[in-house]
Parts: sequence; structure tokens; C-alpha cells
Amino acid sequence: MNTQQIDQLSKQKAYYLYDSGAIHRLEIGTTKGLQQIHRYLFDGLYNFAGQIRELNISKSNFRFANALYLKAALAAIEKMPENSFEQIIEKYVEMNVAHPFLEGNGRSTRIWLDLIFKKRLGKVVDWEKVDKHLYLQAMERSPVNDLEIRFLLQNALTDKIDDRKVFIKGIDQSYYYEQAE
Repeated sequence: MNTQQIDQLSKQKAYYLYDSGAIHRLEIGTTKGLQQIHRYLFDGLYNFAGQIRELNISKSNFRFANALYLKAALAAIEKMPENSFEQIIEKYVEMNVAHPFLEGNGRSTRIWLDLIFKKRLGKVVDWEKVDKHLYLQAMERSPVNDLEIRFLLQNALTDKIDDRKVFIKGIDQSYYYEQAE
């Protein structure tokens, strides 16, 4: 199966995550919850669906959390507070640096982030309002300074937390972010 086929099938699974109501049974803000999302999206597509990686990975010139320390890092991230927009973004940035899976981190973590926003703030991100290039640049710089990603996401928050259209367009946008150009 090629990458395009995997993306199409996992995107359908993401739609079904919402339509089936399974999204309401996920743990929120935990590593286990993120694993549940990843497993749901990629089960049958990757043999590592929902499993924390045991190999080191990198993207461009950035090395994600060392596999040797990944479980400890995830435990620390899980304990991070999520009582304000700023704290939630800090937690999101740290989870991105951890990159707990071999593949599918961004797509899974954006759903995870929205579930935290929904629970804690009564908001979700309208991802359609977040420019791909600005988002990717902001995420790249976020380990040093999360101001850009905070600005981008704060301006895209909506209170339409149970709007299927917002969720589906968010999934479409999330998969678009992952496409190489």
C-alpha cells in the first residue's frame, strides 16, 4: 500500500471516528488517549498503530525525543497543566517534540489537541483558517518559541465544538498539512 492509499484510508477512519461517536470515548490529554487516536486512524495500515516508537526519528535537521527517554518524556508531558490556552499550547508543542509514533504524529496530535481545547476551553481550532506554510513554520520554531503557533491557533478558535463540518474540514486540512510539495 502506498502513502496516498494509507492517507485516504486513515482519513476515512478519522471521519468515522467522529461519525461513530467513538471520539467521545477517548481519554483526553493523556498519552493513552493519543495512542487511542493513532490506533483508530492507522489500525490495519501500520503494524505499529497506537504503539510508542522504540526507534529514533528525525525530520529535516530536527531530531525528535530520543527513544531511550521517550516514555519518561511522555509521562512528564501528561502531567503538564492544561488549564489555559497557553498551557495547552505548551503541552501540544512538547508532544510534537516527543513525536511518539514512527508515522502519523501530526494527524493524531491535532485531534488530541482539539479534544483538550474542547474539554478545557469549550473551543476547537477551525483548521481551515490556519495557513499550511505558516503553521508548519510556526511548529518548526515552536520548541524555541511558541508565540507564532499560539497566535495562529488563537485566531482560529471557534466555539462550534460539535459541528461536523468544522471537524471534517479540520481532518481534510490536517492531511493537507502532511502532503509534500
